[in-house]
Amino acid sequence: MHSRRSFLNHSAAVTSGFLGLNHFLSGNLQADDQFSYGELIKDPDGLFDLPKGFQYQVLSRTGDRMNDGFLVPGQPDGMAALALGKNQVALIRNHEIGHTGFKMGPFEDNSRLPEGISPEQVYDPGRFGAQPFVGGTTTIVYNLKTRKITNQYLSLIGTDRNCAGGPTPWNSWITCEEPSDMTSQWGAFHGYAFDVPASAKSKLADPVPLKAMGRFRHEAVAVDPGTGIVYLTEDRNDGVIYRFIPDEPGKLAKGGTLEALKIKEAGEHDTRNWPGGKASFPIGKRVAVEWVTLDDVTSPKDDLRLQATDKGAVIFSRAEGMWYGSAAQVGEESIYWACTDGGAKLLGQIFRYFPSPHEGTAEESSAPGELELYLEPNNTDLLNHGDNITVAPNGHLYICEDTSGTNKLRGVTRDGEMFTFARNRASEGELAGVCFSPDGTTLFVSIQNPGITFAVTGPFV
Repeated sequence: MHSRRSFLNHSAAVTSGFLGLNHFLSGNLQADDQFSYGELIKDPDGLFDLPKGFQYQVLSRTGDRMNDGFLVPGQPDGMAALALGKNQVALIRNHEIGHTGFKMGPFEDNSRLPEGISPEQVYDPGRFGAQPFVGGTTTIVYNLKTRKITNQYLSLIGTDRNCAGGPTPWNSWITCEEPSDMTSQWGAFHGYAFDVPASAKSKLADPVPLKAMGRFRHEAVAVDPGTGIVYLTEDRNDGVIYRFIPDEPGKLAKGGTLEALKIKEAGEHDTRNWPGGKASFPIGKRVAVEWVTLDDVTSPKDDLRLQATDKGAVIFSRAEGMWYGSAAQVGEESIYWACTDGGAKLLGQIFRYFPSPHEGTAEESSAPGELELYLEPNNTDLLNHGDNITVAPNGHLYICEDTSGTNKLRGVTRDGEMFTFARNRASEGELAGVCFSPDGTTLFVSIQNPGITFAVTGPFV
C-alpha cells in the first residue's frame, strides 16, 4: 500500500532539503570556509547583526496595538509563513505565555476576558475563579513585494505556553502547548496541540484540542506531505519522539493512532550521548527503527513518555524544533529535529528520520524507517543549544540558539558546511520561530525577550 505517500504532495511551504553531513562529522569539527555569507556587521541600532547585503525590518514588538484592537502578546516563539496568494503570507506566531505570566497577554486587563470575546472562543477561559489562560497565537499578514503588514490579529487564545509547532500541507499552523503544570488545578487539562488556519482576515481559530495526538509537554511537529503523518517532539530530558497516523489525513481532530520511536536492534541505546552514559549513539550512521503503539494518550497522570519507554521507546533529551525537508536526492525526504542539550558536552544535537516507503502501513516492517544522528558539534563556535529549526527553500538548515549569553542563528548548507547567519544584539533572549516565506525571499525570526519579530531580506543563495 502506497496510498498515504500521495497525500498532499504538492506542499510548497515545507518541501525543501539538503544532503547529509556524514563527511563533515569526524574528528575536530570545524566550520567550512568554502561557503559563507561573510562576517556579521554590527547593527548600529543594537538589535540584530547580519552579513553585508542583508537587511531586517521590524514587523512587530510586544505591546504594539494590532488591527483587532488587542496588544501584541509577549514571548514570541515558533512560527511559520503560509502562502495566501497575491504576494501575501500569513505569519502565524506562538506566544509562550504561562498562567503565571498572564500580564504579557493581549488584553488591557488579562485577568478577565474583554468584551467581544466569548468563553466559547477561548480554550480555557478560567474556572473556579481563576483568570483566563492567555497563551495562543497571533497572525501577521505580510506582503512580500511591498514589505507592508496588511493585518495583524489574535488567532488563538486560552492555551498555555505555546512553544513551537509546525506548518501543515493544508495551509495551517499546528501550535503546541508545553505547560509547566500538567495538572488540571486551573480548570482544564493542558498539554495539547491545536490547528490554526491561515487567513488574511481577523478570526479566532476554534480552540479544539487534538486529543488523539497525545497530552504531554509538546514542543514541535512536522507533517510529511506525502502521507499526512505527523511527527512530534517532547521537551523533556527523558522525552521520546512520537508519530501520529491520522484516521483521515488532514483531519487530525477525527482521531488516529499515536506511537513512539524505538530502535529496532536489540541492546542499550541512548541518543543523548551524555558523559557517563551507558551507551553512545553513532554520528552519521542510519539505524533502523520501529514504532510502538501507545494507549491512554490523554495521559491524566502525565506519564505518556514513561508508557513509551516501558515499551522500548528510545529517550531523547529536550527535543524541541522540528521540520520536514525533502533532500536533494529522490526518496530522501527527512524529518529533522533539534535536541537542545544532547551531546557529549550538552550543547545540542540534530537528528533526522527517513520515513519508510511504506510508512504507517502493514508493509513497513519489510523496509523500516531509519534514524540518524545528523549533527553533534560539541563546539560552541558552531552550535550552542539549538532550539527552533527550519529548512529553507534553498535547502539550508537554520537553527535558533537558546543559551545564556549571546544567541546566534546558525546555518548548515546542503553540502554540510556550517555558517553563522545572524546574532541577537538586543538582549540575551533566545532566538525563536525561524522560517522562510514559501518563495525563499524572506526569513522571519523573533527575539523572544523583549519580543521583536523581524523580516530579513538579502542575497540568499
